Amino acid sequence: MSDLQFELPDVGEGLTEAEIVAWKVAPGDAVSVNQVLVEIETAKSLVELPSPFAGTVGALLVEEGQTVDVGTPIISVSTGGGAATAEPTAPAPAVVESEEATLAADTAASVSPAEEPRPGAVLVGYGSAGSTSSRRRGRGATPIVEPASPAVTPQPPVRRQPPSSIPAASALPVIAKPPIRKLAKDLEVDLTAIEGTGLAGEITRDDVIREASQASVFRNIETPEWADEREERIPVKGVRKAIATAMTRSAFTAPHVSLFVDVDATRTMEFVKRLKNSTDFAGVKVSPLLIMAKAMIWAVRRNPTVNSEWTDQEIIVRHYVNLGVAAATPRGLIVPNVKEAQAMSLLELARALETLTLTARDGKTPPADQQNGTITVTNIGVFGMDTGTPILNPGEVGIVALGTIKQKPWVVDGEVRSRFVTTLGASFDHRVVDGDVASRFLADVASIIEEPALLLD
Repeated sequence: MSDLQFELPDVGEGLTEAEIVAWKVAPGDAVSVNQVLVEIETAKSLVELPSPFAGTVGALLVEEGQTVDVGTPIISVSTGGGAATAEPTAPAPAVVESEEATLAADTAASVSPAEEPRPGAVLVGYGSAGSTSSRRRGRGATPIVEPASPAVTPQPPVRRQPPSSIPAASALPVIAKPPIRKLAKDLEVDLTAIEGTGLAGEITRDDVIREASQASVFRNIETPEWADEREERIPVKGVRKAIATAMTRSAFTAPHVSLFVDVDATRTMEFVKRLKNSTDFAGVKVSPLLIMAKAMIWAVRRNPTVNSEWTDQEIIVRHYVNLGVAAATPRGLIVPNVKEAQAMSLLELARALETLTLTARDGKTPPADQQNGTITVTNIGVFGMDTGTPILNPGEVGIVALGTIKQKPWVVDGEVRSRFVTTLGASFDHRVVDGDVASRFLADVASIIEEPALLLD
């Protein structure tokens, strides 16, 4: 019989510390090789650490909520003769269990009732849509208690909404096909609160997704009840600490220059509608952000400097596009990216964005997907924002914000007409991108939003 200590490993993210979130075992428990011992939180993600050997848990050497350096012993395990052992393997990202796990609409811009967003993670600007989450409790361990994060007990999820966010349930029967009912159940949407837009009042997929989007946004902005304490103190750690460090470094290192332009997006909205009705795109989520992503790739090819990196010694111009998409999750902002996006067809890009969104929503985005981005798009329109000044993702020199798309008066051929209009906002690192290049790039993006047929050139 021997006592072995398991040290906090380097999880391959280039990080030096992690927080012990939740123990999955207790002293006296028998453990096997690769059984999950603990859930940790790094600056990038939640990770489950498997046991490298079999035996009996002796002691938990670090308490939940404590941040420790890589190499620190965190648990001891007593092994008998011949006990199986294994080299520690790189842990897989954990699935975050949270009552806020259903995120707001996916990579769709916030649009008028004529065009609703699709499901998935909210893609927004820099800043979290809320960091409320719940921790799982390990056996025999003291639960973590955070002011904004009550522990989750095994019970059906309760969907919180503002008083006026959802109309009273109708007495009329709900008309919805089984797949739509399953989608509503998965997204925690009350079908009786939805007014169907299909034939004979049938509830469609878009109806459910729109309702889920609105509910998630309301959850993010919901005002909590006043607590007895006059102040609330939230430790700066994990993802929030990483966001603060990265944004401060970006804002005060790279001299930002920002540009804005209003765009007639009517033909983009029409194009999105045609794609949704196309058999080639059946079962694939399509939104205006897909066209926005393709527009940025097209514009990068014409203006490669905006797809660069500044290193003090040299400017690295990348002739490939790893397109970052800012995603607000309950744990905070992450920016996963679609690798080699320039080589993808429109259909392939739509599938890649869907996978990226669903992975972020499920809390499974691996660190590798958040690294080596070359340029970023952020969708602030999902919150109804017209525009904003985005901060550059560290290591990049360009970022574009897509505002809400809604009907406005617009002059066409000398006549005022109702058109779908959006505002694009972009920021650039002025050390690399001069004003003329920045202007041409944003104008190129706008030209695709105004006329998607240019993508066929």
